[in-house]
Amino acid sequence: MSAPNRALPPLPPVRTEYEHALPPVPPGGDSVTLPLGRRLADASWLRRTIIALLLIAAWEITARIVNNDLLVPTFGTTLAAFAQGIVSGELLEKTAISLSVLLRGYAIGVVLAFALTALAVSTRAGRDLLSMLTAMFNPLPSIALLPIALLWFGLGTGSLLFVLVHAVLWPLALNMHTGFLGVPATLRMAGRNYGLTGLRLVALVLVPASLPSIIAGLRVGWAFAWRTLIAAELVFGASAGQGGLGWYIFQNRNELYTDRVFAGLAAVIIIGLLIEHLVFDTLERLTVRRWGVQQ
Repeated sequence: MSAPNRALPPLPPVRTEYEHALPPVPPGGDSVTLPLGRRLADASWLRRTIIALLLIAAWEITARIVNNDLLVPTFGTTLAAFAQGIVSGELLEKTAISLSVLLRGYAIGVVLAFALTALAVSTRAGRDLLSMLTAMFNPLPSIALLPIALLWFGLGTGSLLFVLVHAVLWPLALNMHTGFLGVPATLRMAGRNYGLTGLRLVALVLVPASLPSIIAGLRVGWAFAWRTLIAAELVFGASAGQGGLGWYIFQNRNELYTDRVFAGLAAVIIIGLLIEHLVFDTLERLTVRRWGVQQ
């Protein structure tokens, strides 16, 4: 006995084809021009400039309320003292002394951090050594080592280099080691398949893969080193009668030139901003952002 015929389900309706005409491309190309207000709001330099102007305005208002240049000089007085220090060459000389010492200490700290971290990712003993040393010395303020540095190295540049290396070494080593540990195992195995071991594996695989952490460590190490140097020069300058920006600030504070003290502080801030944006931002743009490692 044959099965009863079942009616097939109706087919879905077929949509008629159509063409959608696109608007003509403007003469300037296919890019969409954003409104002026949106473009200004997206400009980071403009937002930072507005913040800086607001801070200067707050400074000026506070100085006028206090009405005592010995306590808080006005922005105009500080700007005049800053310009005078630039013209006379004194502020430039002190800045050059500070940067010379800073670059030497920073370079030594970076080399030691790389060596210590490379040892930590290569051997178990090196990993234990890095863990123990960072747990011991990273919480220790660098300026607290200055009295010992003065005993060991005397009243010279060696004492400043000692505290600068301490300020740079541990935060950079921690960030670098964290970045190395975050490298995927696939990249490690790929490097080993190419015969890379030891220092070659670190330099050719681990360092490029962990650049965001390394640059973050370089930023932190720079900030620690810069503020440690200025603080150390306050003490070092008082002992030896010489120094860089820290000594410039200390000397003018003793002579009650508050406008020059603020000018020295402004020089410290300006140098910090220049290094942050011209050096580290450029380094990120040329490496991690360009390669798509970081947005």
